[in-house]
Parts: sequence; structure tokens; C-alpha cells
Amino acid sequence: MSKDSGKFDVATFRAAAPYINTHRNQIVVIAFDGEAVEDSTFPALIHDIALLHSLGMKLVLVHGARPQIERRLKSAGMGFRYRNTLRITDSTALAAVKEAVGCVRVEIEALLSLGLVNTPMSGMRLRVSSGNFVTARPLGILDGIDFGHTGEVRKVDAEAIKSLLGLANIVLLSPLGYSPTGETFNLSAIDVATMAATALQANKLIFLHGEAGLRDSRRQLIQQLTLAEAQSLLSGKRKLPDRLNRLLHAAIHACINQVQRIHLINRTIDGALLREMFTRDGVGVMITSDAYEGLRQAQIKDVGGILELITPLEQQDILVRRSREQLELEIRHFEICERDGMIIGCAGLYPFPDEGLAELACLAVHQDYQHEGRGDSLLNRVEQKVRNQGLKQLFVLTTRTAHWFRERGFNKGDLKALPVKRRELYNYQRNSKVYFKTLT
Repeated sequence: MSKDSGKFDVATFRAAAPYINTHRNQIVVIAFDGEAVEDSTFPALIHDIALLHSLGMKLVLVHGARPQIERRLKSAGMGFRYRNTLRITDSTALAAVKEAVGCVRVEIEALLSLGLVNTPMSGMRLRVSSGNFVTARPLGILDGIDFGHTGEVRKVDAEAIKSLLGLANIVLLSPLGYSPTGETFNLSAIDVATMAATALQANKLIFLHGEAGLRDSRRQLIQQLTLAEAQSLLSGKRKLPDRLNRLLHAAIHACINQVQRIHLINRTIDGALLREMFTRDGVGVMITSDAYEGLRQAQIKDVGGILELITPLEQQDILVRRSREQLELEIRHFEICERDGMIIGCAGLYPFPDEGLAELACLAVHQDYQHEGRGDSLLNRVEQKVRNQGLKQLFVLTTRTAHWFRERGFNKGDLKALPVKRRELYNYQRNSKVYFKTLT
């Protein structure tokens, strides 16, 4: 074994611990297409899925089979027709659909049964359950086109699936549905996954895809979207790749129907599923109906998080030291930026109404989240609160970050211009510079 191969990233493992605890016993629906099954990295993906199961997650897997179906139709000399991304399935094509879906399902079950020594699944014994959990109905005739045996999801048997999940089974759903009259219908795997997650009120719905990812107007990768932002992106002028368009539609539907978080993940990234689940920023796009990150006024329960944020800056003499007791007494003066439960930014606001001034103090952003506009967001929030209080000027004392404030409209001032009470507390040993900004 080489020296490097024996390394263990303790910091990463410790950082993952809160997510391991959070995700335990949660219902997670994971969907992947037929292309993923044919990819050489698919066994590694299955290993990662097995790891999620071993960490206590209740998993429902939904697979596609489009390339496998098309290959069988082609080898049989049959063409395949689509309308609005939906396959038109006649009786002959349905036979190829059943055969392809059955083969894919067996292949997945075989990989989940793998338990060889020296593999990531060594010692595991996974139980996989498949069945007629999805009730379907015919799509019928649309725009004069008879879609034959192409159907849509009518109902998902959530109780039966939950019963199996409670017995530590992984539930595997195929893109097939069955009618009460005994007919079989070819379904969209995306729709099956979305309806299953909705029926189960899943904690997470994860779509694994092979696209490059969603980007904003500046061509930057998007990491998270609120429901409103996702709807705006979908209705915007910019054209999205067809698959991402469909996935975003599905994510919005699931979000509206109380699925807590939906993730769109590029499966071609090594370890993408694990990185999305066990790191704060992940590698995909997360859509959520609530604010994954936002600004709010601090509460007493935030004292520990603020101290953890500002302590390194105090040690570098960038910020004035504050004790826990002092912070508890002054917590009502603080605004925080919170990301998935972690405080990544803060700012204090101390008004001096008699002089028409307010002090901006203890502005800090976690080093992992700097240079992304969060400091500006905190400053804007503080400035708005100052305006709401009818005050005209904001001032700050700084030793190391004067340039940042100057770039945002602060001008160097005289110590004598400070309110008397604040001037009496001035620390001459720190020799902080004073900067003022007039608010309009």
C-alpha cells in the first residue's frame, strides 16, 4: 500500500456526521435513466447507493430503460416513434418494452446482491423488492395521436412501499404500470419517480442525469433554487436542454406537493451522490420550497454558531474579541446569514439615535463562502434597517478591511465624529480607522 492510499480524511468524515444523522430513517427516492445503467461507472453508483442504505436511509430506486428498449426495437426491425418526448407504444413495441425493462431490473438486482470480499459491498446483505406498486392508465389520444400502451401514473401504493422500507428493503420501481383490468403500460421513469416521492411524502427526490448542469445568466453553475426561482427559470427565455427541462418540471411538481428537497445531480461526477448528500454545498442543484440559505435576525440559540464563525477572525485580530456572555446580551443587535442550519455570516448593528448614527460591527463571512456577495447582502440588510430607524449615517471601525468598506461607499472620518458613548469605548491599542457612509 502506498503512503497516500493509507490516508483517511478525518475532517471530511467529521463534517459529514451531521448529515449522516439527519438522513437516517429518511425516505429518499433516487431515479436514474437507462443510459446510467449502461455506463461503466454504474457499479460504483450502485455501491454508493448501498452505502446510503447501510447508513439508515430508506431507499426507493426508479430506473429508466430507453436505450435498452430502442436497441431491441431496432434489432427486431421495428421503428420507434416519439411525440413530445413520449414513446408511442403499440402492441409489438410493448413486448420489447417488457423484455428490456425486465433485463434492466434483473441487472440492478444482481449488482445490489454483490457481496464479494474486497469490494465496497463486502459483508452486505441487501434485500430488493419489486412489484406492482404502480397503477397506471392509458395516455389515450393526444392531438389525434393514439399513444397505445403508453400510460401515465394513476396511483402509487405508498403503504405497501413503506411497509417494505420498514423491513429494511430497498424498493425498486420500473417504468411500467398496471391497470385494474390487467393491462401493462409503458411509463416515464421521471413521472414514476415524481409520483412515488409525492405519494410517500419523501424527504428527498434525487434525479441522476448526464447533463452538464443548470447555469445562471452569467454562466455560473446553479447550486440551489427556491420553488419561485425554479418556476422563473423554467418560464424564462433561455432554452434548457430537453432532459433538464423535464427534470425541472418534475422537481417543481414534487416541490409543490410537499416533497422537501429535490436534487438534480450530474451522475458523471465521481461520487456525485455521496458528495451531494454529505457535504454542505454538494455538486448538484437543489430545489426546495423553503429558503436553503437566507438572512434573518439572530436569536439566543445562534450564539454558539456566531462564536464559531468569529473566533478565527478574533484570533487574527481582525475582529474585537467578544465573550459568550457579551454576545448573549447583545444578540438582538445581530443579523445572520444561515445556510442549511449553519451560520456562515453575521453583522452587528448598534444604533445611536440621538446622533442620527449607527455602528456596523462584527461583519464576518465564513472563509468557505467569501467572494460570493454574502458580505454585501449583510451590509444591504443592515443599511436598510438603519434607514427604517430614520438614521442617516452608518460608521464602522476597522483595522484590516478598510479597502472593502471604501469600495462600498464608506469614507474615512475623524474619531471625534463618533458618538460620545462610542468614543469612550475606543481601544487606542487597536488603533482602528473610522469610516462613515451617508445613506440616502
